[in-house]
Amino acid sequence: MTATETTAESGNAGDEPVPALLHALRRTEAAVAAMRSGDPEPYIACWAESEDATLVGAWGPIEKGSQALFDTFRWVGCRYAGDPMPVKATVEHTVVASSGDLAYTVGFERGPVRVDREREDEMVIRVTHIYRRTDRGWKLIHRHADFPPPDQRQQ
Repeated sequence: MTATETTAESGNAGDEPVPALLHALRRTEAAVAAMRSGDPEPYIACWAESEDATLVGAWGPIEKGSQALFDTFRWVGCRYAGDPMPVKATVEHTVVASSGDLAYTVGFERGPVRVDREREDEMVIRVTHIYRRTDRGWKLIHRHADFPPPDQRQQ
């Protein structure tokens, strides 16, 4: 389900969705599509500028501190660069929850990409995002992403 279909919870049963959090989720979804088209700046804008911002990236980097993350996001964007058309990316949230000033999502980013100017291929990334409420709205503070391994129960 996408952010527009998701009801974010504030931790108590029956609470209304948090509009500011839903706005941040939609913004992140658009930024993921921009990143997959080679433009990391909208994704960088989704992040808190903080020394405790962290990344466990799908392509290996483990970073701490916003500047290190932003440099890594620019490197990732360069790997996608060269596509003449914007990429359609789908962000599927399996879980969206919040409590106080923290929120998290668990789900998948899916869509066709061209990495390092190779042939276009479908890429699925399993992602957990943690958001923190700041005076500038909800901002990302952590990303853990990987390429989902095969379900070993099926083998």
